[in-house]
Amino acid sequence: MRLKVLATVSLLAVAAAGCTNETLDTVDIKSVKNKVEYQLSGKVLQKMASLNIDRLAPVMVRIFKEEGTLEVWKADRANRFQMLKSYKICAWSGKLGPKRKEGDRQAPEGFYPLSRQHLNPNSNYYLAINTGFPNSYDRANNASGSHLMIHGACSSSGCYSMTDEQMLEIFAFARDAFKGGQEVVQLQAFPFRMTAENMARHRDNPNIEFWKMLKVGYDHFEVTKRPPEVKVCDRKYVFNQQSDKALSPAGACPALSSPPALEVALASHNKTYDAAYAKAMKKYEGTVWLEPSEAQRKAIVAEQRKGRELAYAPTGSSIDAGKLTTLREIEAQKKRAEEAENRKIEAEQRAKQAAEERARKEAEALASDVAAEQAQKAAAGVAGALPVPEENPGVEVVEEASKKPFWKFWQK
Repeated sequence: MRLKVLATVSLLAVAAAGCTNETLDTVDIKSVKNKVEYQLSGKVLQKMASLNIDRLAPVMVRIFKEEGTLEVWKADRANRFQMLKSYKICAWSGKLGPKRKEGDRQAPEGFYPLSRQHLNPNSNYYLAINTGFPNSYDRANNASGSHLMIHGACSSSGCYSMTDEQMLEIFAFARDAFKGGQEVVQLQAFPFRMTAENMARHRDNPNIEFWKMLKVGYDHFEVTKRPPEVKVCDRKYVFNQQSDKALSPAGACPALSSPPALEVALASHNKTYDAAYAKAMKKYEGTVWLEPSEAQRKAIVAEQRKGRELAYAPTGSSIDAGKLTTLREIEAQKKRAEEAENRKIEAEQRAKQAAEERARKEAEALASDVAAEQAQKAAAGVAGALPVPEENPGVEVVEEASKKPFWKFWQK
């Protein structure tokens, strides 16, 4: 599914340097004898201690495609999660939006439960963590795909690819959490930070209804700072919902309820959000966000690839490569495109008519030359200049014997 890594681990590590937005302590990959047992640095442990976080405490991972960011959150002693590290994603393929089918190059979006079995210490991409795609929501909606990973090597085809140094640390966070007894690490993969402004900016995207559904889980975490309990029914995600009946991903949702305290907190959150969204809608009225393609994202970071191994393929930020434009500009561009297409069609028609006219004149000229040549031959008496009647080969010609005049009958 993905291209093979063309360089050795050590070469890729050197090539990938500088792709982070929070630089790790200096790590020489070649000096790491056991990447699976790599220990978090003293700097990281010191930060954890300052936040009342134990080394083996539970973790949660959040991904934001548009911002190109992967965050590691870790539970403090009050069981509220705090953001511990933020990394710049080196490469992700496709565009914003969920993965639908095998081969579409889309990186997953949604909520994914990761177990210890999702860790892959033997990946061809240094280290990897399987995203768990497809989950129960994906399967209920007939989405297909396999081997969608968070991995190293900075090269992606449907995955979230980091640098090897980054994966060394991310892998260690997950490993330690599992050692501490955490059974499931929640991966939350979003198209962007689901703020009122971003939701307003992307309101015309065909995936907006899917994103509104994800936003409910996003809001639950924002309010509680704890990973929401995620279930699926009626082919939709539901968050922190209680029911007397078991939920079926493809079946209708039974009667659901949420804790009253959570409902009150969410109501307050949504009131603030609604006011911010109304303000953002006024700001973006008459505008459209043009989502960049993967090629457009790659173009803005082309300089990063120069002089590096072919396997190193950062894809750039969707925010940097995208463009906010007005409806008037779009209509003008559409009109210019239509006019250019009409000019092209008219030019093709004129060329066709000119070719037909040339062919007609050439035929007339040829006929005129033939007629003139025949006339010249006829005037010169040249045989063959004019058609000469020939005998019909199908009719036998019989010559009658000439009769002698009567006066010659007496002659001997």
